[in-house]
Amino acid sequence: MTAIKHALQRDIFTPNDERLLSIVNVCKAGKKKRNCFLCATVTTERPVQVNVVKVKKSDKGDFYKRQTAWALRDLAVVDAKDAVKDNPEFDLHFDKVYKWVASSTVEKNTFISCIWKLNQRYLRKKIDFINVSSQLLEESVPSGENQSVAGGDEEAVDEYQELNAREEQDIEIMMEGCEYAISNAEAFAEKLSRELQVLDGANIQSIMASEKQVNILMKLLDEALKEVDQIELKLSSYEEMLQSVKEQMDQISESNHLIHLSNTNNVKLLSEIEFLVNHMDLAKGHIKALQEGDLTSSRGIEACTNAADALLQCMNVALHPGHDMLHAVKQQQQRFSDLREQFARRLASHLNSVFVQQGHDQSSTLAQHSVELTLPNHHPFHRDLLRYAKLMEWLKNTDYGKYEGLTKNYMDYLSRLYEREIKDFFEVAKIKMTGTTREGKKFGLHGSSGKLTGSTSSLNKLSVQSSGNRRSQSSSLLDMGNMSASDLDVADRTKFDKIFEQVLSELEPLCLAEQDFISKFFKLQQHQSISGTASEVEEMDGGALVRSYTSGVPQTISSEKDMIRQMMTKIFRCIEPELNNLIALGDKIDSFNSLYMLVKMSHHVWTAQNVDPASFLSTTLGNVLVTVKRNFDKCISNQMKQMDEVKISKKSKVGILPFVAEFEEFAALAESIFKNAERRGDLDKAYIKLIRAVFVSVEKVANESQKTPRDVVMMENFHHIFATLSRLKISCLEAEKKEAKQKYTDHLQSYVIYSLGQPLEKLNHFFEGVEARVAQGVREEEVSYQLAFNKQELRKVIKEYPGKEVKKGLDNLYKKVDKHLCEEENLLQVVWHSMQDEFIRQYKHFEGLIARCYPGSGITMEFTIQDILDYCSSIAQSH
Repeated sequence: MTAIKHALQRDIFTPNDERLLSIVNVCKAGKKKRNCFLCATVTTERPVQVNVVKVKKSDKGDFYKRQTAWALRDLAVVDAKDAVKDNPEFDLHFDKVYKWVASSTVEKNTFISCIWKLNQRYLRKKIDFINVSSQLLEESVPSGENQSVAGGDEEAVDEYQELNAREEQDIEIMMEGCEYAISNAEAFAEKLSRELQVLDGANIQSIMASEKQVNILMKLLDEALKEVDQIELKLSSYEEMLQSVKEQMDQISESNHLIHLSNTNNVKLLSEIEFLVNHMDLAKGHIKALQEGDLTSSRGIEACTNAADALLQCMNVALHPGHDMLHAVKQQQQRFSDLREQFARRLASHLNSVFVQQGHDQSSTLAQHSVELTLPNHHPFHRDLLRYAKLMEWLKNTDYGKYEGLTKNYMDYLSRLYEREIKDFFEVAKIKMTGTTREGKKFGLHGSSGKLTGSTSSLNKLSVQSSGNRRSQSSSLLDMGNMSASDLDVADRTKFDKIFEQVLSELEPLCLAEQDFISKFFKLQQHQSISGTASEVEEMDGGALVRSYTSGVPQTISSEKDMIRQMMTKIFRCIEPELNNLIALGDKIDSFNSLYMLVKMSHHVWTAQNVDPASFLSTTLGNVLVTVKRNFDKCISNQMKQMDEVKISKKSKVGILPFVAEFEEFAALAESIFKNAERRGDLDKAYIKLIRAVFVSVEKVANESQKTPRDVVMMENFHHIFATLSRLKISCLEAEKKEAKQKYTDHLQSYVIYSLGQPLEKLNHFFEGVEARVAQGVREEEVSYQLAFNKQELRKVIKEYPGKEVKKGLDNLYKKVDKHLCEEENLLQVVWHSMQDEFIRQYKHFEGLIARCYPGSGITMEFTIQDILDYCSSIAQSH
């Protein structure tokens, strides 16, 4: 390394008037290792400039070249990476960060130490040396192999010291006074020596002249010391006097302190007495109101409320430490406790009497509501009780045991009252639904209670012969006078829908009003745990108003909102069973009533959930809605089951199947009921199930039919289904509508082709044989040479079907089709027109075969297309 340093000094830095002070062999971090040298240099000219130079070996030879130079004043940070462990990496922060890896840690430390010394000597700027050992920066002589070289350079640097400004100025003045100083240095030096001698002599004379003054000064100092001694004596006497005064003042101060302490204690005692008097003194008027206040009048209730609040404030006052040990305070607290207990007992007794009286008063009004489908109004009772709401809140905060007892008594009395009212209300609803008229007899209803002995399922067990016969038999069976069965069904269902809606409309405000009253009266609108001090467990039917205390701390009732729901469940425990009974009755009267109930119940559940999803009303109606949905699903299942069990008559034609007509009735009814309903999705699912079952059952009946051809059964019923779906425009059944149309078209075509094979039976067989020969490979013009299909045979067959015979065959065909088709669907003319078109198509086909297979024979049919049109028109008009 020393040889390299001398070579770099000689070849690179000496020509540039620079001295090389330190060198380190490095390569860039993280890249392909290409070694170079970082050199710390100073210029030989003044002022001195310090640089860090990067020197790299030339690619063309063994000489070195100067690549990059940075001024030391531009260096901001020196990062040695690790001040404890040996790490050859270090960073220099100039205009950007340069990362280097030294060949050894010793070289790196030597180079960093040199930079630090150069900065201290020449620049003294703020360069941050981070992760550098403090010992390295404090060393005056660097260690390692560059020690001797660096030391020599340092001595060379120390040979010269710059002059400050004052020294330069003095030298200039001296040289101006001696113009020959430059030309004759010896004479200039002698002059300076002489002047120095003159100055030394003057100094000695000055010292000798000042001895007399020193003696005078010493004398004055002795006199001053004497006066100091006298002053000290006087100060000692004064100190003794002040000590006596101090002792007297201390006694006065101690006396004043005791007086001040006594006054402070008196003030504090007065403040405590005033606090107790102001906060624990209950006015006589309040005491009288608590003991004897009138709890029936509004003014008395207000006075009792104010007195109870004042008593609560006195009892809840935050006493200062030690107050509870005072006998008077204990007496006052005991008095407050007695007043609280006495008033709580009086208030609970009065409210219990009010609850009982309410039950009697409301019972007297039940008679007038027994005929009308309305529920009694509890608003006056709620209005009277809400006057006690603040007192209930006071009771809840002061005596939770009595508050809970009142809550339980309220639930007991009101649950019995509401049970009577609601049962009577539902009894009226059932009577109005069933009655004792013909509608009731229709379903086997007897008595005003509306008990059922039959159901519509018995009507569905009738043997099905035809749609027309089925409808007439149903009408005669019901024997409803001038009113038809369908009109009666619509009237009954509309009546049931109105009654069911009125029932829900009466129940909903009743429950909401009671829930609002409970929230306000019992102060249960806040979400917070309820505290108490009793050690008991209480349960109630239909809910869990449970209090379980261990060591005086409540364990259950998570929130007051839960308590409201539990109280509502206890009070209105009969609503859900009564609703379920009413729903069962409606479903027994007519299974289609489940559609009305599903829509109405869904709407009321949706409304209740928008108000409060977790309320009693929302929960109860939601449970009942599940029952209604099950009945609806059961209705759909029963219809599908009836389709599967349907039996057809073997002696009469089928016509429109009863379950197809019933699906039409169901769909029309459902569309009118579910218009803009929330549960449309349930109906769409039911539609899909029903229509698929109808399709399957139609095909099943068609396959089993003996009197009516299969194609006729399929054609008529799928035409009826297509017409129904087209009229009702049910969006979820678009695919089934297209399928029904396709099935109708296919079976119409199949029936027409099958039927037309009979009027010209021999002609059909003859041309079928001709087509078979052609299919076997016989050329069309050579068919006439076949013995069985020659021209004579063709003429013989054609002569058997003159126009008169064709008309007769078509007339017989028309009569047969008329027997197959039912009058309800009115497809006779459609089928006859399709047969006419198909007959003409066959005629043209036969003529084509004659022209191709018997060319030039002159053979033609005995009748023309115009004859066919005339025959068909004449037959249709005659029938």
